[in-house]
Amino acid sequence: MSKRICIFIGIIIILMSCSSEEGLNNQKNGSSVKNKEKVAKDNEQLTEIKMIEKELTNLEESVGENGDHNRSIRQIHALKERIQTKLSKLREMEMELWDIGEEIDQKINGNNSNKIEKDDHKTTYSLLTGGTGGTYYPLGGQIAEIIEEETDLEVDMHSSNASADNVQDIADGEAELAFVQTDVVAYAVEGIHMFEEDGAVDNIQAVTSLFPETIQIVTTKDAGIESVEDLEGKAVSVGAPGSGTYINAEQILAVHGLDVESDIDAHDLTFDESTDGIQDGNIDAAFITAGTPTGLVVGLSANVDIDVVPIEQDKIDELIDMYPYYAPDMIEGESAEYYGLDGDVQTVAVLAMLAVADDVSEDAVYDITKTILEQTDQMAHDKADFITLDSALDGIGIDLHPGAEKYYEEQGLDF
Repeated sequence: MSKRICIFIGIIIILMSCSSEEGLNNQKNGSSVKNKEKVAKDNEQLTEIKMIEKELTNLEESVGENGDHNRSIRQIHALKERIQTKLSKLREMEMELWDIGEEIDQKINGNNSNKIEKDDHKTTYSLLTGGTGGTYYPLGGQIAEIIEEETDLEVDMHSSNASADNVQDIADGEAELAFVQTDVVAYAVEGIHMFEEDGAVDNIQAVTSLFPETIQIVTTKDAGIESVEDLEGKAVSVGAPGSGTYINAEQILAVHGLDVESDIDAHDLTFDESTDGIQDGNIDAAFITAGTPTGLVVGLSANVDIDVVPIEQDKIDELIDMYPYYAPDMIEGESAEYYGLDGDVQTVAVLAMLAVADDVSEDAVYDITKTILEQTDQMAHDKADFITLDSALDGIGIDLHPGAEKYYEEQGLDF
């Protein structure tokens, strides 16, 4: 790796360390009043990290043009993913510090507090994303920030266990907004699979489709796994029971004549645990349902030679006939290059979407929909390129929220 890349990495580590240390010290000191100077300083830190991220993007393009440095490019991309995740963590931490500061201030000063309040004319909504190692979390942080900048709404972004738990939290009134897979939210509305025990969810509606989530069966080149059938008898991560990834794994294995419970050595691991397990040799393969290139997979490919198991066309057709929310997909181009693959890999995908509780106001959801679809140029994440008006309704099989409907009607969309 070049000296310039190392310098950039060093700067980023220092900035990240300073940001985390500052937040922790602020929390330890009680932070009875979160003053304006602290907020301004935090914003300066975030701005600096964003500027470095843009520099890294330029550097990545330069490396790609000037030589065959594929592994360096993959390392740079993995670093970018970690920066975006760090930004989201800082944002989530800031929201937590607000709450802690208010609680401490209330205990110390009671009703005579002089603390700086959040804007009292703003309505605050919770946005549930996913685990910090996936795509939902960093993209969710950017979307939350843009909504706050462009509207009179405040959005508290939180990490979560992703789709199934997110839907259940909306059903239980614990959150208003959530990233979900289109297939999982369809199960919720129908009351099947992981929602069979608790019954159908009737208070969740759609805002917009976001990006394709590719089902990636990740393994190493040395594992000897060249087809889905080769997974038989292998140690395979299939995600948490009841998760969207688990259902994807179960359905894909089934069309290949394999049972998730009896034909493989199934491990219930998160995405970061899965990539760690592959790198350490504890598992042979992992199902990862996420937008490509997935940061954790890129990071894994920088340390070991990986492969992605293809799904043959006849099995894709069979899968789509049984479950129409799947779509053919291909890991190709930049994603294949970042992973260090020998060629394109044929697979399937579901779609990620933004869901909302049906009791959120029409005006609020209109503003959220408009902001997301019209401000994608303000999002640094690669998946922002997939968020377009043309694809806003792709894969959505549940009712649209009236606020989203209003925006789409203004734009002349048929639905």
